[in-house]
Amino acid sequence: MAQSKAQLDNLKKGKATQFHSGDEAVRNGRKGGVRSGESKRNKKTLNQLAQTIAAAPISSKDARKQLASIGFADDDLTNNAMVAAGVFQSAVNGKIEAVEKWEKMLRDADMEGEDNAREKSLAVMRAAFWGNVSSNFGAISVYAIKHKFTHYDAFGGRGSTKSSWASLIGIRLIMEHADIHGLVLRKVGNTLRDSVYAQYMWAIGALGVAEFWDSKISPMDLIYKPTGQRIMFRGADDPMKIKSIKVPFGYIGYTHFEEKDQFSGRAEIRNILQSTMRGGDLFWNVETYNPPISRDNWANKDSAEPRPDRVSHHSTYQDLDDPSWLGEQFLNEAELLKARDERAWRHEYGGEAVGTGGNVFENLELREITNEEISHFDRIYQGVDWGWFPDPYAFIRVHYDVAREVIYVIDECYMQKFSNERSAQWIKDQGYNDVWTACDSAEPKSVADYRSMGINAKEAVKGPGSVDYGMKWLQKRKIVIDRRRTPAAYEEFVNYEYEKNKDDEWISGYPDANNHLIDALRYAMERVYVKYRSNA
Repeated sequence: MAQSKAQLDNLKKGKATQFHSGDEAVRNGRKGGVRSGESKRNKKTLNQLAQTIAAAPISSKDARKQLASIGFADDDLTNNAMVAAGVFQSAVNGKIEAVEKWEKMLRDADMEGEDNAREKSLAVMRAAFWGNVSSNFGAISVYAIKHKFTHYDAFGGRGSTKSSWASLIGIRLIMEHADIHGLVLRKVGNTLRDSVYAQYMWAIGALGVAEFWDSKISPMDLIYKPTGQRIMFRGADDPMKIKSIKVPFGYIGYTHFEEKDQFSGRAEIRNILQSTMRGGDLFWNVETYNPPISRDNWANKDSAEPRPDRVSHHSTYQDLDDPSWLGEQFLNEAELLKARDERAWRHEYGGEAVGTGGNVFENLELREITNEEISHFDRIYQGVDWGWFPDPYAFIRVHYDVAREVIYVIDECYMQKFSNERSAQWIKDQGYNDVWTACDSAEPKSVADYRSMGINAKEAVKGPGSVDYGMKWLQKRKIVIDRRRTPAAYEEFVNYEYEKNKDDEWISGYPDANNHLIDALRYAMERVYVKYRSNA
């Protein structure tokens, strides 16, 4: 029954009036709001008054007793409860309209519970987010949160927390955008569980929202429980599985390529994104990696290419607010490498592409070789490149690990104007006459001198195509060099570059300059790789 105009006027003036039902109060409150057209008042609005009435306790003892009998607690015995009970009773009596209304009330209650869980998780996540993100990632984080760019290129050295940042921002973006899912990729699928999957699990824990996420192993997914959103972890070695990915709702709005440089090139990443970047309005693509040593590596060149929809971010462990959390051992190792081999430190910890792009040897491992390691070396090879001013005499001694295809440079002799007699005596004094020494065959007299002085010397075979084949063989092996033991070998192998044409472009030629120990190594390993060549 509708209220009279006088009752409505009294209500607008804040005076007490009598209502026939809670439903009528709500209806009239809405009418009053429309008529008044005022959104704010000094006194309570009609909606506020309606909420007060709905939450008011039931005064009728019979009604309270009846509601208590069907399971209402004392705190729930309000006018709202009486309305809900009335709808329920009508539904039980078979009134279709009441049944539909009752089901809607239940659905709304479920949705309200989900919304509450999501709001709670968002509040917890946001409160913890900035405490887990180093300040040097502050700007790029804001860019992602505000969707200023689509592509986010994060690269740097060891311990720079770039992968940690990617997982933290990925979790945040998924939670804040209820219609998107995530896809995290590595080149090889069997590396996912112990790397990026574990990283994202860490991020969920660090953000304090573990109770709101479920984890699955087969398939490898993380599921945001309040909404059912997924972060899927897949390997690019099975492209058909990526193309066949289907999400239950929404679209794949977040992608993360971990170890970007392991992918075959921009074309491979582009092909994947063409399959995922569809069906939505907002997309975020994150790519993380440690720069390869060569500046001409595709990943390094790709990051240097300007794009209006991409931001690039470089980071190192020294940029962290508190690097000490990495541990004393990590920091000690970094500082020791910096003191021993700054170029290697700049690459590994500084995240710099220190190679010129034309480096012949991209397979160098520049580190300490311990006496303990050397004590186990049993496949020793030696080579000599003769020289006389201005070219130096170059002797090299190495160990070759056949199973792992690794060459360890043990010692060297790199001298100007070093006669055959003096160099032969040096070999004896070092105890290095225990194996054959392969010598440049261009000087047969020098080889004969060595033999006459008791050196186990033999001529290198060489022959047509031997330089090209020998160099390619060496390039396919890892070469370990300790700068303290063999400084000249370090300089030659690190700085040896391909030739350039008249247009200053790299070509596949090996310059015959500053390569004396490199040639000596070719001679030393010739009897090994000649077997490969004869079987090819």
